Amino acid sequence: MELEKTLLRKVGEAIGRFQMIRDGDRVAVALSGGKDSLTLLEALRMLEKRAPVEFSVCAFTIEQGKFLRPIEPLGEWLREQGVDWTYYHDKPSFNLLEEQPEHGCDLCSRYRRRAVYEVVSGLGANVIAFGHTADDFCESFLRNAMFTGRLSALPPVTWSRDKQFRLIRPLVFVGEEITRQYAESTGAPLIPCGCSQKTGTVRRSLRDWFAGMEKEHPNLRQTMLSAMGNLQPERLLDPRFHGGNAAVAEEEPLFPVLQEL
Repeated sequence: MELEKTLLRKVGEAIGRFQMIRDGDRVAVALSGGKDSLTLLEALRMLEKRAPVEFSVCAFTIEQGKFLRPIEPLGEWLREQGVDWTYYHDKPSFNLLEEQPEHGCDLCSRYRRRAVYEVVSGLGANVIAFGHTADDFCESFLRNAMFTGRLSALPPVTWSRDKQFRLIRPLVFVGEEITRQYAESTGAPLIPCGCSQKTGTVRRSLRDWFAGMEKEHPNLRQTMLSAMGNLQPERLLDPRFHGGNAAVAEEEPLFPVLQEL
């Protein structure tokens, strides 16, 4: 019961702070088969009965050929729980596996995004909920800063390109130790994805490094989440935020960068 209270408090805080769910919304949960999205689904189903606004919840799963076990046991469990669940076998993704078996995450994500919008369009939903946790937000922040040269992370709320769907991530304040414990408590048959087992990737390296740092600094995740909501752009290196320098930033530099001798 204490675990459930903690989960609902953190999810409720995220929904309230970022106005993720509004009166009359129909929320479609992207159920991947793992612990995080399952925990999100159950949290939203509980809040559906308790929240001050009226909204409904459904779920869907995109099959891209990478599940390590059959999906049927999870489907049976969902039906027993009374979940409105849609399973979609994405043929283009299976063709991609055959034609480009070594394709990267970006291409797979592009195929999944297309399939998600196709499926949700038929569910009557206007909101899509993803199970990214606080750990994912921290990893995204580190990955962007260290490997892409940008200070950014996952947005808690955003929109699809055509503004048809609001995309939300209600687990932004929920760590994976909570989703792991809660998913285990449900007794649901989780279905792991092969991508989650990959080693030698940037994401895996960052996750392992972060886990090691948290052993010495237990509040590291919370501190990073606080930092993402406490920007001081004038203390960074973007001249657009440096007062009088803003107008100069777009012009030819007054002091050109010295070339290597």
